Amino acid sequence: MSPVKNVRPSDGLLNVRYEIRGRLARRALELERLGHDIISLNIGNPYAFGFRTPETMRLAMIENLRHSEGYVHQKGIFPAREAVVMQQQERGVRGVTVDEVFIGNGVSELIDLTLRALLNGGDEVLVPSPDYPLWTAAVNLNSGRAVHYACAPGQGFIPDPEEIETLIGPRTRAIVVVNPNNPTGAVYPREVLEAIARIAEKYRLVVLSDEIYDQVLYDGAVFVPMATLVHDTLCCTMSGLSKVYRACGYRVGWASFSGDTGNAVEYLGALELLSSLRLCSNVAGQWAVQTALGGHQSIRELTRAGGRLYESRRAILDGVGRSKYLRLVRPMGALYSFVEVRADAVPVFDDQSFALDLLENKHVLVAPGVSFNFGSRNFFRITNLPECDVLATVFERIEELLDARAAAAPSLQLAAPAHKARSR
Repeated sequence: MSPVKNVRPSDGLLNVRYEIRGRLARRALELERLGHDIISLNIGNPYAFGFRTPETMRLAMIENLRHSEGYVHQKGIFPAREAVVMQQQERGVRGVTVDEVFIGNGVSELIDLTLRALLNGGDEVLVPSPDYPLWTAAVNLNSGRAVHYACAPGQGFIPDPEEIETLIGPRTRAIVVVNPNNPTGAVYPREVLEAIARIAEKYRLVVLSDEIYDQVLYDGAVFVPMATLVHDTLCCTMSGLSKVYRACGYRVGWASFSGDTGNAVEYLGALELLSSLRLCSNVAGQWAVQTALGGHQSIRELTRAGGRLYESRRAILDGVGRSKYLRLVRPMGALYSFVEVRADAVPVFDDQSFALDLLENKHVLVAPGVSFNFGSRNFFRITNLPECDVLATVFERIEELLDARAAAAPSLQLAAPAHKARSR
C-alpha cells in the first residue's frame, strides 16, 4: 500500500480569507456549547436579532410555491427582473431591460460569477480598503489580483479619486465601489462618485457597484446610484433582499447592467453561460422581489429618528462617546460601525488579540479590522442590529477590558478624550 497522504486544499485558497465566520466565530460556537451566552456582533443577520421579513413578501412566496418547484430561466423569473428594471428606471438609470438583469443566490454568488466571467490570470481589480472581504476573496479565487485603494478614517472613510487613478495599470479591468459602505457606514458624496465614474470611463474599467444597503441611511444621508453617473463604460449594480428587506435566508440578489452594454455583449453572454451552468437561483425567493421593490419600504421606519436601527446606532455613538479609549467616524448608512481604539490611549494594541480576549473574557464577538483587508490594527466592526440595552452592555464590557489593558501599562498617560468622534 502507498503511504497515507493528507488531503490538501487547493493552492488557490492561499490568499482567500473570510474571518467574519472564521476562527473567532468557531470559538464563539464552542463557548456557546459550554453554556455561555455570547453576544454575537460579527455578522449583519437581521433575523438573529428579531427582525422579520415584511409579511407581504412572505405571502408572495407562499402564493407562488406551486410555481417554484421546477427550474426557471437562468437569469431569473420575469417578474423579479422586471421589478429591478422598474426600480432602476425610477432612479434615473437609462437603457436597462430585463435582458440586462441577472438574479442570483444572493449578491455573494453574483460577485463570484461577474468576476469569473471577466478576469484572466493576473488581471487586477481595484477594491476599497477596508472592504467587504468577499470582494478581495472572489478576485483571488478567480485568478485576479486585488489592488486596494485607501478609504482613510481621517477622510471619513471616503476614497480619494486622484489616489485611485494612480493605482490603475495595464492589467486593471474593474473597480469595486461599496456604497453605502460595509464595514464603515460611509455614504459617498455625489462628487466623489462622479469622479470615480469619469476615471472608470477614461480607462474603460468595468464598474462593480455593491449597493446592498442602498436604503439603509441615517440623518438625511443621500444615496446616489452609481449607474446614474456611469455612461461610457459598463456598470454593474448589485443589490438584493438580504439587508433592506431583512431576508438574508431567501438568498436573492440581482445584478443589473447599464452604461456601455453594446460593447459588453460577449461578456454578458459569458455571464449567462455561467448562470446556466448552475441552472437557476432559488426560485421561491424570487417571487418576493416584485412585492419588495414595488411595495411599502418599511426600512425607512427603522432608520429614521425613533426607529430601531436609528436608536441602536445612537446607542453605539453614545457608547463610544462615553469611552476613554474609543472613537468613531459617524456611520451614515448600512448596519455597522467601524470603531477605532485610540493609539494614544492604548499604545500597544492588536485587533485580533483584543477580539479574542473580548470573546473569552467578556463573551462578546466582534470582527477585528484586519478581517476587512485594512492596514491599521486598531479597529473592530460591530453591527447595530441588537437592541439598545444590549449595545450598552457591550460597551460596558469593552470599557472594562480596555481599563484592564491600560492598567497593565503603568506608564500609560491617557490623552484627554476630546476627539472621540470625527465629523464627516
